[in-house]
Amino acid sequence: MKQFSTSEILNSLPKQFFASLVKKVGEYISQGYDVINLGQGNPDQPTPAHIVAKLQEAAVNPLNHKYSPFQGHQYLKQAAADFYFREYGVPIDPDKEVAILFGGKAGLVEIPQCLLNPGDTILVPDPGYPDYLSGVALAKAEMVRMPLREENNFLPDYGELNGDVLDRAKLMFLNYPNNPTGAVATHEFFEETIKLANEHDICIVHDFAYGAIGFDGKKPVSFLQVQGAKEVGIEIYTLSKTYNMAGWRVGFAIGNESVISAIELLQDHLYVSLFGAVQEAAAEALIGPQDCVKELNELYERRRNVLISGLHSLGWNVSAPRGSFFAWLKVPEGFSSTEFANILLEQAHIMVAPGIGFGEFGEGYVRVGLLSTEERLAEAVERISRLEIFRENSPNGEPLKAKTEE
Repeated sequence: MKQFSTSEILNSLPKQFFASLVKKVGEYISQGYDVINLGQGNPDQPTPAHIVAKLQEAAVNPLNHKYSPFQGHQYLKQAAADFYFREYGVPIDPDKEVAILFGGKAGLVEIPQCLLNPGDTILVPDPGYPDYLSGVALAKAEMVRMPLREENNFLPDYGELNGDVLDRAKLMFLNYPNNPTGAVATHEFFEETIKLANEHDICIVHDFAYGAIGFDGKKPVSFLQVQGAKEVGIEIYTLSKTYNMAGWRVGFAIGNESVISAIELLQDHLYVSLFGAVQEAAAEALIGPQDCVKELNELYERRRNVLISGLHSLGWNVSAPRGSFFAWLKVPEGFSSTEFANILLEQAHIMVAPGIGFGEFGEGYVRVGLLSTEERLAEAVERISRLEIFRENSPNGEPLKAKTEE
């Protein structure tokens, strides 16, 4: 069969990090191993029943069997605006300041194509969500990484960026609560960000995927809550995490009118909006009963506490995440993130994501998802304890080693 060559754009796309994790886990499972998969970010709980019921009801409505309006139904945009006013006190114009998305990832990949020309500069957090890089590649943009360091609470230090970079930058991605570090942002940090954006004419895109997940009684701060935010950027919200709707592929961008207009223009050429029944269910999620959100947050906090307290009992001095459903764990001295992840998979049959997969400054950490039951997390701790990895040497007197990546 004739093989057709792919485009330069397609060839420039980064390797899909999460796909490689899925493949590796699958290989061990196929060999009969009981793998505790803590490497991915796929919510393990079902979508709340009242949201599913709304989908079922809406699916039989013949009006939803037709094309939806290109830019989404007005009732869903209104629901998003109502949600933001209820949760964050932010007034939103549903007609001009909301764009319906095919999940948050779609919006994050689309935005560089909407605002950047080839060679333009974009500021990206490191470590960060790997799919940010996909949008950068598709836009043929120049990426400058912003290091996220533990000593700065995993917030970028804008003082590290020289003036020339800031003057060239047109776009900046931020993400709090943060994937992969579990860090949260402060009101003061967002004020500093808005000041920087105004001074250098940078559009801020805040990925608020984990906005509903905050611990120790503290609700994560929305970028749009801070005065002046809408003037310099947008926030992207997905229903995947808040309502366990990852497979439904629905979210929205909200904020600066010109950016929203650009997103909708691009999507006009790509899609004919979401299935109407999904839009009705999404509106129900946003404006319906919210007890499910509180209960889910409490579940993740219990899981966090089981994991972190268990690891502390082993002598592993790790920090508890303050938000998201991830824990960002510093690997023991003497191991790279990949080596340590390989040891856990090969010898304890636990899958974690090596930090290097999230960027250069992710080296020295692994990411663990709080997406298994408390019992399975406790079992993971027990399996790690049997490795005696936090002793100077393993039980046979030899340092623990893992296979190297090919």
